[in-house]
Amino acid sequence: MDFGTVVHTDMTDGPFSVVLVCEHASNRVPEFLGDMGLSEDALRSHIAWDPGALAVAQGMAKRLSAPLVHGGVSRLVYDCNRPPEAPGAMPERSEDYRIPANIGLSEQDRRQRIEGIYRPFTKTLSDLIAENRAALDLMVTIHSFTPVYHGQKREVELGVLHGADDQFARAMMAAAPLDQPFVIRLNEPYSAADGVAHTLDAQAVSQKLPNVMIEIRNDLIQTPQQQEAMADYLVPWIQQSLVEFQKGGAA
Repeated sequence: MDFGTVVHTDMTDGPFSVVLVCEHASNRVPEFLGDMGLSEDALRSHIAWDPGALAVAQGMAKRLSAPLVHGGVSRLVYDCNRPPEAPGAMPERSEDYRIPANIGLSEQDRRQRIEGIYRPFTKTLSDLIAENRAALDLMVTIHSFTPVYHGQKREVELGVLHGADDQFARAMMAAAPLDQPFVIRLNEPYSAADGVAHTLDAQAVSQKLPNVMIEIRNDLIQTPQQQEAMADYLVPWIQQSLVEFQKGGAA
């Protein structure tokens, strides 16, 4: 069973103190799964990946001289931000879509996806963190979300999310630019209660590495220009937050 390349690591030449992660970077479905019983439109939609998130993460990585670990397969095949026991790891339904290829998966099929996708992704990230832990100050995961969910319009434009460790997320909220043009909220449109903090908790909290998840409404990052502008906005905010956070830690 060939899943293809399930994880990519974009490294940086210089020393780095931040590691970036984009779990839902790709909507690629391995050839042997065909279209998973879905239309082309469905496979291009948010249910299959986080549109725009990879380009923003790549722009941030460049500006921060940071490595970026990103997924190489659709989250419909395996959602790398979910542990194997979570129903959403291989979802039978996503929003209004049934996922035919995921209905009635055998234990062998599930195990093959866990071993073929989840394990390599998590090992790549955990190895990178372990090898550079002494130099690392922060892990940031980048996601995008839809403007409308189950018919409800979402007012929030940027979400700052945390798992078990809320310290850096709260530092970001405190350091949000006074002239910021976005509606920014803590733990919206999702929170740890929605199961979205797996990577944060498993990879960063376990290593006592400060961490945060950034959720971006995907209508704000549809074009290359918007994606570059978002990276331009997020990086100085994160950098200033880190300065203030480290001052607090030294106090």
